[in-house]
Amino acid sequence: MRNLAFAAAALTLLAAAPAPLPPETKWRGASEKLIVKASDPWITPIEATGFRLTPTYAETRAWLDRLAAASPLIRVEVFGKTPQGRDMLAVIVSKDGATLDSAKPVLLAQGGIHSGEIDGKDAGMMLLRDIALKGKSALLDRANFVFVPIFNVDGHERSGPFNRPNQRGPENQGWRTTAQNYNLNRDYLKADSPEMRAMIGLIRKYDPALYLDLHVTDGHDQQFDVTISYNGWNGRYAYSPAIGRWLDGKFRPATDTALAKAGHIPGLYVDLIDPRRAAGGVFYNATTPRFSNGYGDVRGTPSVLIETHSLKPYRQRVLGTYVLVEAALKLLGDDAAAVRAAIAADRAARPKTATLAWRPLKDPITTMVWKGIAQDSYVSPASGRAEVRWLGKPQTETVGIFGEEPSITATLPVAWWVPPTAPDVIDRLRLHGVQFETLATPREVEVEMTRLVDPKLGKVNEGRMPLTATFTRERRRETWPAGSVRVSADQPLASLAALWLEAESPDGALAWGSFPTILQRTEYIEGYVIAPMADAMLAADPKLKAEFDAKLAADPAFAADADARLAWFYSRTPYYDDRYLLYPVGRE
Repeated sequence: MRNLAFAAAALTLLAAAPAPLPPETKWRGASEKLIVKASDPWITPIEATGFRLTPTYAETRAWLDRLAAASPLIRVEVFGKTPQGRDMLAVIVSKDGATLDSAKPVLLAQGGIHSGEIDGKDAGMMLLRDIALKGKSALLDRANFVFVPIFNVDGHERSGPFNRPNQRGPENQGWRTTAQNYNLNRDYLKADSPEMRAMIGLIRKYDPALYLDLHVTDGHDQQFDVTISYNGWNGRYAYSPAIGRWLDGKFRPATDTALAKAGHIPGLYVDLIDPRRAAGGVFYNATTPRFSNGYGDVRGTPSVLIETHSLKPYRQRVLGTYVLVEAALKLLGDDAAAVRAAIAADRAARPKTATLAWRPLKDPITTMVWKGIAQDSYVSPASGRAEVRWLGKPQTETVGIFGEEPSITATLPVAWWVPPTAPDVIDRLRLHGVQFETLATPREVEVEMTRLVDPKLGKVNEGRMPLTATFTRERRRETWPAGSVRVSADQPLASLAALWLEAESPDGALAWGSFPTILQRTEYIEGYVIAPMADAMLAADPKLKAEFDAKLAADPAFAADADARLAWFYSRTPYYDDRYLLYPVGRE
């Protein structure tokens, strides 16, 4: 009995041991000079622990409040409240006082949208200290800085050593999702969480000229320690093409140069097509508006996803993030006119179409030098297959980059019409700042509407029940009651409106399950009524009979199902509910 107890205890200890990560790649870089001495009175909590322990929410807030009290350049603002009642904090960094000078562009950077990936918080605190007290205030001469240290605050406080087994430090890590189990970086367009609604309010309040979302990635080992992603890379994917050209031509070269000079290895944020072998190529995809950089793109805000690499030491990752954010703030001041011209051009444009969905291309679009890590494999008794084992040795090869092409493109209407029976859908339009007219009296309008064919509900995803279907279009003359809204496509956020309102958009209100009641039938007909009616219809209409006979011949299951046969006739009578499976948003 004692032996069994010892064995159980040994297994428990083994399961709770630190995850067996690949060999650590040793690193030294010029950015290490950013770390202050242990005796410095303004040492940040992460520096004080040798980059072992990231501070709690309370410790972070106390340190920021102390810095704000010591410097007129720093102000801490509460911009929202989490479901568990915690304040969401933004640090306003400016030489302009409480009201930011609109002549200066704003950099908005956020840490901890996934709170186990908390590099951005600790890097930002170091940079704030150096701007306020260590001689870097000139960064604010031509730009302002708004910093959110922890976006997912409740998830940050669900802290523990076992939250991210693929990540090397810090020893205490927050949780990926919120207290309501929302993944905030899937919630931008549908905006279900209170945290996201607060963030969108912050974005609209300060209208940043650059928005950085600070993350940590995993999935495979590599040499790159700071990678980035944005729509517009290599001229591809951008809903805001002028902004995409600025990111590709100005932002990426400036930040790559700064990172390389500081001893880091910057790169594109890509996925290996085959995680077991880089030679199969990498995938660089279009980012949709459920994500931060895709959302920024459709609203005409330069937006970049930053991903440090989880297997690098925490110290290295934090310092790389610091270097990138500092370089971005400097660039924004130096190149303010160009980025503002790009933003203005895209917001003034009135595109005639919008890409709703993308599909992978079969052939590579270009190549890149992949700075990877050597690997071999071994057969795992647990999995019964060959598993990858990273060896810690740099390995470089040229690989193909595979991209995407549009799979669904919508021609934009003059306007969309949304009935007052969809208040949540209208609320999202209002939240995002989409312009619309609200009817005070009913109005009759000829519109194109969409009917669902063979709709299917998927598994619960991000708190929603996603819907897929095929669609048919029909022209209708509809009376839109008072309270309906007309959303003109002649506005800066037309692409955002299209991605929310078009029936075929995978990120739209319909796909996210915002209209469940259109799947529900409420009136039926008895067989003793429809059967003689159907017989009469067959006798009176040769065209209908030919269509019915073809259906019987093509679909044996239908032919054998008496109820289905009668339902087919019912749907062709004036008694049938013509709003069943009708998407209630119209296209003018």
